Amino acid sequence: MENTIVCRCSDVTLKQVRDLIAQGYVTFDEIKRITRIGMGPCQGKTCGQIVQREIAMAIGQKMSDVEFQTNRPPVVGVRLELIAKEARRNEEQR
Repeated sequence: MENTIVCRCSDVTLKQVRDLIAQGYVTFDEIKRITRIGMGPCQGKTCGQIVQREIAMAIGQKMSDVEFQTNRPPVVGVRLELIAKEARRNEEQR
């Protein structure tokens, strides 16, 4: 169970998350900075609640009391085609 992949986007295992919590990293953002968990295409939609649950259990709080990660735009996927079109448009305006 320890080798269970929690974050498929960044290949982070449950063991890695638990080890970090045991080392004193007890916020989602701290764990995110070390492992990149929650920074992939899903933006923590897949792994977020698992990490919150593990933190809550470790510090003896309810899951709802554990703050979720700080999201920064884009919080949804952006097609590369749209980025390329915008870049071309900006080049034409120069």
